Amino acid sequence: MWNQVQETVSYLKNKTGFVPEYGVILGSGLGSFTEDIQIEHRIPYSEIPHFPVSTVQGHAGALVFGTIGTKKVMAMQGRFHFYEGYGMQQVTFPVRVMKYLGVSKLIVSNASGGVNPNYHVGTIVLITDHINLLPEHPLHGPNDERFGPRFLNMSEAYNKQLLAQAKAVAQELTIEVQHGIYLALQGPTFETPAEYTMVKNLGADCVGMSTVPEVIVARHMGLEVFGLSVITDMATVASIETVSHAEVLAAAQKAEPNVRRLIKGLIENN
Repeated sequence: MWNQVQETVSYLKNKTGFVPEYGVILGSGLGSFTEDIQIEHRIPYSEIPHFPVSTVQGHAGALVFGTIGTKKVMAMQGRFHFYEGYGMQQVTFPVRVMKYLGVSKLIVSNASGGVNPNYHVGTIVLITDHINLLPEHPLHGPNDERFGPRFLNMSEAYNKQLLAQAKAVAQELTIEVQHGIYLALQGPTFETPAEYTMVKNLGADCVGMSTVPEVIVARHMGLEVFGLSVITDMATVASIETVSHAEVLAAAQKAEPNVRRLIKGLIENN
């Protein structure tokens, strides 16, 4: 893994000469955030050594390098998921690469189902913590101390300072946000009514199929993390009966302008 990461980093450094401060992972239906970036380089995943290729609709599958204001940013237009058949080391490989390109702060976004009755379709949730119910852990196996410690403290998975700054940006831009706990399940099936009840009973506010492995690996390497979810369906009988990937994409795209404004403001003001 170490050698593969260094080979990919070397390729991207030689290709771009770019040293980003921020890494951004864009979830389903949220890829047009890259329109807010003054793009200097755009590289399809298929051209990058050791990179997986995104297979999910709504994930463009490219690395974008550029600036937002004075800040240097690299963004993933589309992530990788365990349910696609990738192992967790593949799913989180880009986060390792981000670290060694220079990233110190990681912003992750996703589309998720809501179980908190205060939410509605389109609600933007600032993630305060998570519950990991994925069947494989990204740090499973031998630990390479060059990446990080064997036993990782996850008491502050999501950086409190970035959360506070995001809330301030949302207030300034009059963007309604909520706070909540995100729970990760494997997918790719949407949750059954009983599973939604389980998610709520476990103390989570929303549920999805990504994000947690990337956050664990980011924290393993000392990156500061900010995460947000867009609620694309609710745990009501009507929503469960009609939910589809097309509806998830449509709901995410409807909320996307405010997501873009929030992330852009956070980067500019931090």
